[in-house]
Amino acid sequence: MNNPGLGRTCAAAVAMLACGVAQAQPSPALDRISFWIGGSNLDTDATLEASSFDPPEHGKLDLGKGNQSITRARLDLLLFDAQGFSFDFYSLNRSKNRSYDGNFLFQGIPFDLNANLRTNFDVDLGSAAWRWWFGRGDDVFGIGLGGAYYRVKLDLNGTVQIEDQAVSAHEHWTDNAVAPVVTLAYKHAFSDSVRLYMDASGLKKNGGSLTGHIYDVRAGVEWFPWTNLGLSAEYGKSKLSLRRERDEYAAAFNSDFHGPSVFARLRF
Repeated sequence: MNNPGLGRTCAAAVAMLACGVAQAQPSPALDRISFWIGGSNLDTDATLEASSFDPPEHGKLDLGKGNQSITRARLDLLLFDAQGFSFDFYSLNRSKNRSYDGNFLFQGIPFDLNANLRTNFDVDLGSAAWRWWFGRGDDVFGIGLGGAYYRVKLDLNGTVQIEDQAVSAHEHWTDNAVAPVVTLAYKHAFSDSVRLYMDASGLKKNGGSLTGHIYDVRAGVEWFPWTNLGLSAEYGKSKLSLRRERDEYAAAFNSDFHGPSVFARLRF
């Protein structure tokens, strides 16, 4: 026997279920899984500042300016439609030989710049961040927290003057740490195949013998000519500043790198 009331109830239940499923879908600006592999062409600028307290002296050394291409990789995950996790890592290095008048006191060692001086620095930067995404339409905003790992390795090879004698000298500085990072992000989907994104993050480390800050901003576009395979192009800028304090001296490493990046993209 037909029951119109039961039919209407079932129809309403199906409609509510369909509505719930539709609401459970993430924004078209987000992917469940997104893997990035590509490279960056960066202009780098790095300096080393050193100060001694007794006697009081201060010097600044150019560690090298130039262009460098590096490999980069990222991974983005989306859970429960609004919980995002991002992982990023890259490494930079630069070497420079120079010879000019003057001297540079680093960690108590008076390097003679009238002779040849070779500097080499390596910087590794990695981050893991959680984001809460707001919005389910074509526009979403993300705010989150995470952790950043950084390692700086610096070598100076040259000559020093000891009792009017020039002798070879080598000084090494390496530091690594993990610090909390705050992230902000915005994404817009023009369509399922073309999207825009902007991302900013930063941290400030206080306390202890090593202090400093890291800032990173980038903006780019995504194009997916195929459902799961596409390309991304972006422009980014990062700044790293670290200062090490000791009883007898202080040293500060500053670097600035910016430039375009291109990635092959896989999404699911």
